[in-house]
Amino acid sequence: MRIRPALVLFAATLTGFGGVVTFASGAAAAVEDDGADCPVSVPASWPSTAKLPDPFKKIDGTRITAKSDWRCRREEIKKLAERTVYGSKPAKPASVTGTVSNTGITVNVSENGRSASFSAGVQLPSGSGPFPAVVVVGGFGADTATIKASGAAVITYDPLAVGKEGTPRNNKQGAFYSIYGASSSTGLLAAWAWGVSRIIDVVEQSGGGVLKADALGVTGCSRYGKSAFAIGALDQRIALTMPIESGTAGVPILRGIPGESGSQPLSNAYGEQPWFGDAFSAYTGNPASLPVDTHELVALVAPRGLFVMENPHIDWLGARSGSVAALAGAEVYQALGAGENISYWSDVQDGTHCASRPEWRTPLQQNIQKFLLKTGSAAGTFRISAKKAGNLAEWRDWSTPVLTDGPGSTPPTTPTTTPTTPPPGGTCTASASVNQWTGGFVTTVRVTAGTAAITGWTVTAALPVGAAITSAWNAGRSGDTGTVRFTNAGFNGALSPGQSVEFGYQGTGTGTGTTTTCA
Repeated sequence: MRIRPALVLFAATLTGFGGVVTFASGAAAAVEDDGADCPVSVPASWPSTAKLPDPFKKIDGTRITAKSDWRCRREEIKKLAERTVYGSKPAKPASVTGTVSNTGITVNVSENGRSASFSAGVQLPSGSGPFPAVVVVGGFGADTATIKASGAAVITYDPLAVGKEGTPRNNKQGAFYSIYGASSSTGLLAAWAWGVSRIIDVVEQSGGGVLKADALGVTGCSRYGKSAFAIGALDQRIALTMPIESGTAGVPILRGIPGESGSQPLSNAYGEQPWFGDAFSAYTGNPASLPVDTHELVALVAPRGLFVMENPHIDWLGARSGSVAALAGAEVYQALGAGENISYWSDVQDGTHCASRPEWRTPLQQNIQKFLLKTGSAAGTFRISAKKAGNLAEWRDWSTPVLTDGPGSTPPTTPTTTPTTPPPGGTCTASASVNQWTGGFVTTVRVTAGTAAITGWTVTAALPVGAAITSAWNAGRSGDTGTVRFTNAGFNGALSPGQSVEFGYQGTGTGTGTTTTCA
């Protein structure tokens, strides 16, 4: 089968090339890669682990302790991902020129005596510019009507002009490979990301008469969802990243794909098209030996806007592994104080691949308003389908640190863990970890079986006055305020002695002080 294919005030001052880069409320970085000056030495080998690698642990084995540490830790993850997953994405070439008009963008690139050109279409919304814009990769699967109705332009990008599909790995074609060679080990996803970065270069140089260079997003579906994810991860000038139904080589954790029934195998995705870099061939049968996984690629986007849309009705797309990547990556967002900047939504009714879904329309508008128009403040949300709900507790053996702030920034939000007293018989316990921000919170609850196995559980949470739950995942719930009862989903009720699972919920108000009991 082949398928075509919330405002947190966060300020961390980061020093990069040519001065200072400031993130505020998830704003895009001023440069493509603000950590390019960080000294990174990629080791020749690394330990294998079936669990997801700790995104907070540096290559030297120490863990980051401050938000300012993330800049260079991010660069380590990027370099490891390029080495093993994507192949190298080169920096801006020596010469990038072009034009921006109301209908199109032209790009001309020269490097080391080689030249290439490509173009993209532009569709403007009503009103007067300059406009924010969303790059739509591949031209299908995105709700362009809603994008334009929200006040953003659409940049229609044909990635096949930059890196063609259907070519052998030793004879890749397209603008990227005209510059860097047909035998380049860089895969199509990184090449396509390079193409969008060059479009951004041209928009920056254009003076902002038509499009705003500091208000750009990217989206795409299926294999173009894989591309949108890579583009947002590899260029920090992208303010809003919105992959749709990206499947293997996209958002879903690579370690989870082999165990997720019906999902596209890693070897199949590697062989179908040269999406992955050539080096990924060493990991198709053993993803546990990878030094990174896609939850860390989610983290590369942090603290900028990220809205992941997935389809739980098509097994091939690996949405369960996608939910794990989003939940784990959200831990980095929360540690950086930007927990409201990430959204994940797989709870949809229609299973048609790459359809425009009504469930996504409102969050799409809200994300555009917040990150591109800069007029909104809607909180990010997690809506995980019970059909494909992953369990992060099964995949991590690391905890999320409390990162200190840099000079002049707000005090760190401290996740609080509230222990619970076991009910009579000690059948299970529940502990709640709360990540609080101004006006909202996310709570993760860990349920642990006692000395005997259990076949189901109910957690009763006593919420503080004024707190209201807006969404929950990996559990059913009764009520939104006061005393709320959560019951296990069909896949996470049976626990062996001492085994744990996690579920979570998001709410408004104050979640700190919540007490939980388990039965």
